[in-house]
Amino acid sequence: MDSTNIRTTRVCHVVAMPFPGRGHINPMMNLCKLLASRKKDILITFVVTEEWLGYIGSDPKPHNILFETIPNVIPPERLKAANFPGFYDAVMTKMEAPFEQLLDRLELPVAAIIGDIEVRWSTGVGNRRNIPVALFWTMSASVFSMFHHFDLHIKQSHAKIDLIEQVESIAGMSLSNVEELRTIFHRDDPRVLELALDCISRVPQAQYLLFSSVNEFEPQAFDSLRAIYNFAVYPIGPAIPYLELGESSCETKSYLQWLDSQQTGSVLYISLGSFLSVSNTQMDEIVAGLQISGVRYLWVARGEASRLKDRCGDMGLVVPWCDQLKVLCHPSVGGFWTHCGWNSILEAVFAGVPMLTFPLFLDQDTNSRQIVEDWGNGWRVNDAVKAEKLVTKENIAELVRRFMGVESDEGKQIRRKAKLLQDKCVVAISEGGSSAANLDAFISSISPGKGH
Repeated sequence: MDSTNIRTTRVCHVVAMPFPGRGHINPMMNLCKLLASRKKDILITFVVTEEWLGYIGSDPKPHNILFETIPNVIPPERLKAANFPGFYDAVMTKMEAPFEQLLDRLELPVAAIIGDIEVRWSTGVGNRRNIPVALFWTMSASVFSMFHHFDLHIKQSHAKIDLIEQVESIAGMSLSNVEELRTIFHRDDPRVLELALDCISRVPQAQYLLFSSVNEFEPQAFDSLRAIYNFAVYPIGPAIPYLELGESSCETKSYLQWLDSQQTGSVLYISLGSFLSVSNTQMDEIVAGLQISGVRYLWVARGEASRLKDRCGDMGLVVPWCDQLKVLCHPSVGGFWTHCGWNSILEAVFAGVPMLTFPLFLDQDTNSRQIVEDWGNGWRVNDAVKAEKLVTKENIAELVRRFMGVESDEGKQIRRKAKLLQDKCVVAISEGGSSAANLDAFISSISPGKGH
């Protein structure tokens, strides 16, 4: 089926509405690619702002995923960090009307809406139009459960969100869990937390709940969620670009050539997300510690790449960007120093690479604990709750050397755990696995002629 007649064929038409941010748009697009790969007569309308179309409009995608835009009714990306509460509020209040106008313009009837949970109005739109809504959560099921319990407590106790530090125990959660909830949504801003909890409270209005996760990664969390909601809860597997791993590029990237020249398992891959979160003093300690360690490393440093290149010597390669999943799957990579964003964690698990966790904010500390304490496929460098505490170059050098020591008993243990988790992932996304079955069940239930 080519793109010229896709609109005229009787298809299952899905509209995807991601939250406007890289950490949400990427997994939503990867979810849509998974759906498109499993059902050829599906058409997915992927809705972004005009600004975001400029960023991703030329990215390769299947012919049955089409972009549609709504106007730039929210602050631009360059201003988001300066006033995130204002940006978050605008997403919640300004995008609904243009999205509905877009739905009115679409030629094909819509079989389902897939909305990011943090696009809080998607369930209301779907219910008014009698369109089933699948909500998509881009963090872990464990973090979602934490929010759900917190939202229940707020409703039951009529507690004020800006006074949560006075709450000693919330639905069995420790005070540190309460503090984590604050860090996940910009620490002390009550408006952001209030809006986030409102998004969670609207989940029961949906018809499906989708997770970028694997049932076998978080079985207790998923069992709990299935007991809470009276509709399907589907962990659809890691919403990462693993379908594209086999695609050959017309040019070989220099960093991949560099990796080709390194010994198997000898390179530490480093990605710490935004450098706005790491102090210059801490960055100096990391650079010095890596040099002292004698371990080879590939560091994705985004805007800081040019500044760090001169300081990293011959042991490291610093680049502004890379194809992260391809790098993690490269045989030379033996470890991943990560800020613990959920998408990055899923890519490391898929690749079977152990992690050094360096959480900074958002859901990262909870994710770090899942890696270190639940899965056992990583070690902690720092503690996000005590992020202001400096990790010295001596400690970094010693930790990195131990972590990359593949012959030691502790090095073998975390790599064995990483391989076990990777095997669970591969089984889940293969035919007959839990994630593949969930994708197929979701597609079947929204296809024309099926009930929901």
